[in-house]
Amino acid sequence: MQIEKDKVVSIHYVLSEGDRLLEQSYSSTPLAYLHGHSNMMPGVEKALEGKSKGDKITITLSPDEAYGNKLEDMTQRVSVNYIMREGKTKPKLQKGMIVKLNSKNGPVPVTVLKVGLKMIDVDTNHPYAGMSLTYDIEVMDVRDATQDEISHRHAHGTGGVEH
Repeated sequence: MQIEKDKVVSIHYVLSEGDRLLEQSYSSTPLAYLHGHSNMMPGVEKALEGKSKGDKITITLSPDEAYGNKLEDMTQRVSVNYIMREGKTKPKLQKGMIVKLNSKNGPVPVTVLKVGLKMIDVDTNHPYAGMSLTYDIEVMDVRDATQDEISHRHAHGTGGVEH
C-alpha cells in the first residue's frame, strides 16, 4: 500500500543537524500520522508521498522548510507553574534546557534562558529554528485511515493521538 492522502503512516526517524543527533524514535513506538492533513512538515509529507512499508528515505530541510529562521526578541518571562514537567522527581530547571510551556494553544517547546525562584526567562523560538535538518525516515506501516481519523484530522491509537 502506498502513502497518499487519508492513509495512516507509521515511521521511525533519526533527526540531525549536520553530525549532531537531535532526536530519534527507534527506542519508542513509531510515530503515526494522517497523511495529507498537515500533521507533518510539508517537505516530509512530499518526500513520503508514494512510498510503501519498508521504504527508507533521507531528506534535508532548510530552516524555511522546517521550523523557520530564529527570530530576535522572542524572550518571554513566565511563571515556573506554566512549565510542564512529568514524574515524581521533576528535573531542576537549568539554562539551555528544552522544556514544554503550557500555553493556550497546547504544549510549546521553549529553551530556558534564565532561572529564578518563581519565574523563568525562555526563548519561544522553536529549539530547532534556524537549523537545516536532516531526517532519515523508515516507513514501518501504511494503512487506510478510519472515518473517525479523517473527521478528527489525525491518527488515533499507538503512535498517534490517544482519545
